[in-house]
Amino acid sequence: MFEKEKIDEIVSSYKDFKIATICSHSALQIFHGAKQEKIKTIGICTEKVRELYESFPHARPDEFIMVEDYSQIPVKELVEKQAILIPHGSLVEYTGKKIDDLAVPIFGNRGSLYYERSRDRMFDWMHKSGLRTPRILKPDDIDGPAIVKFPGAKGGKGYMVVHSPEEYYSKVGTGAKTMVQEFIIGVRAYVHYFHSFIGDAGFKTTYGKVEMLGVDRRMESNADEIARQLSVGAKVPISFTVMGNQSMVLRESLLPQYMDMGRNVCNSSRDLFGGIHGPFCLETIVTEDLDVFAFEISARIVAGTNLLKSPYAIYSHGFNFTTGMRIARELKDAHKKKKLKEIVY
Repeated sequence: MFEKEKIDEIVSSYKDFKIATICSHSALQIFHGAKQEKIKTIGICTEKVRELYESFPHARPDEFIMVEDYSQIPVKELVEKQAILIPHGSLVEYTGKKIDDLAVPIFGNRGSLYYERSRDRMFDWMHKSGLRTPRILKPDDIDGPAIVKFPGAKGGKGYMVVHSPEEYYSKVGTGAKTMVQEFIIGVRAYVHYFHSFIGDAGFKTTYGKVEMLGVDRRMESNADEIARQLSVGAKVPISFTVMGNQSMVLRESLLPQYMDMGRNVCNSSRDLFGGIHGPFCLETIVTEDLDVFAFEISARIVAGTNLLKSPYAIYSHGFNFTTGMRIARELKDAHKKKKLKEIVY
């Protein structure tokens, strides 16, 4: 892990700052949010998608750094331009373990991305937060519907459901690195949080406050169209590749539980790696008995926030406040108060 003290030295040399990210995942929202807060932006971009990001005037980055592929993060150029890098799912996927050692300031705590990258570490984090989780199964212990997940942030691609050890080995084989989770029946709810050292909305944590900014559910192919397929007699195995997102509003009686869950995740993160900061998401399932199971933490902005509008953000900030805007506002306020070093690593 790149030394925090060296990141602090880099940040201390900045007279101002720009927001940078790779042009994918939730970049349009991040650039748009920065523009709302009058912060300059840098898009790390490939030639293949440049036209797309130039085509949205209110979400276009102020300048581009062109790369051949997104595993190439132009660290030296970003530091020269006084950039702070915003992590999202595509950046995490393309850089992998290299993100630990990038010599550029990253918004939040890269220790949280280290915990997200390993599902074993992630489940340890969730258990230390007191969250209820699905059972984790060894292949030989599969005794009913179970979902098989592979490493990385791939938007559900490749996930599959199996019902027995025999089916697992026939589909996956031996030696594959997977996590097998009990399949919970219920409604999926992906809750978007934001932890702030300096904000005034949300539940108190041991080192700040945590807000709820929105909730979405993912539209997965072909899981969300399975009824249509079955009705025409198609025999297609269920799949979970994310195609998009839909906004959700939770029944109000569930909100205290979800706010407590967000707070507990923040409090335990401080003990584990110094604290999560900025946006994160708890991926959950609510059963018919209103039991809430958490099955994943995304320790950065998620694509479900691209819906842009949520009553929870309005309740917290008085107007439609996107996660992209919330990131920009937090960085701007921290810069004014000379506290950037507290929220970047």
